[in-house]
Amino acid sequence: MPSPSPAARLAAEFFGTFWLVFGGCGSAIYAAKQIAQSDDGQDTFQVGIGFLGVSLAFGLTVVTMAYAVGHVSGAHFNPAITLGAAISGRMSWKELPTYWIAQVVGGLLAGLMLFLIAKGRPGFVAEGNMAANGYGEHSPGNYSLTAVLIAEVLLTAFFLIVVLGATDGRAPAGFGPLAIGLCLTLIHLISIPISNTSVNPARSTAVAFFNGNGAPGQLWAFWLAPLIGGLIGGLLYPLLFQNGKRAAPEPARTETADA
Repeated sequence: MPSPSPAARLAAEFFGTFWLVFGGCGSAIYAAKQIAQSDDGQDTFQVGIGFLGVSLAFGLTVVTMAYAVGHVSGAHFNPAITLGAAISGRMSWKELPTYWIAQVVGGLLAGLMLFLIAKGRPGFVAEGNMAANGYGEHSPGNYSLTAVLIAEVLLTAFFLIVVLGATDGRAPAGFGPLAIGLCLTLIHLISIPISNTSVNPARSTAVAFFNGNGAPGQLWAFWLAPLIGGLIGGLLYPLLFQNGKRAAPEPARTETADA
């Protein structure tokens, strides 16, 4: 079969990032916290999906879209993954800027759709309620900037190693998206309380400006840390597991995927 066209590859990244943001952040905005009342109105109880449900939602977005379009674009859906793929030799450097643009635009459109839907609920206030990432007083657990940067760099680096390993030609065929989706689920289980989990600059950008409440001013951290993590993971995998050799670009492979 012929290789996918550049337009098809960018469309796959656009729709994949849209789905990641819409499904992952949407689960946090609409479903994470839901309060129900007993029939007699005396008691209230939590029926939302919580941290576990949101973590699974992010993982499932990656699994579904990686199987759907991984053969088209490599299913990055994340600028940090694209950077790691370029560094490791899995894709051409000249494609990186257009991948980043498609990912950010797809994420922003998803953020807009999330905002418009959320406004349909009486009393909804977007400020502080759009699943934005943050540190300090904007961290779910009030974690410091230093703690957030360490967590985001470390988790993104490991994510890159899992992504590159699961899609290595020596790995079991067909299971890459599952391993990557489960890894992203685990990452969220660890770090939602720390930073609301980024490991993906496009995901952070997608909701920051709709959320307000300090998120736009802190966005730099959620570009810097994941990109450093992507750089580290993209360097370490070939060094440790490919005898120091960078792989040749393989445009049609499901080489990576996000969050």
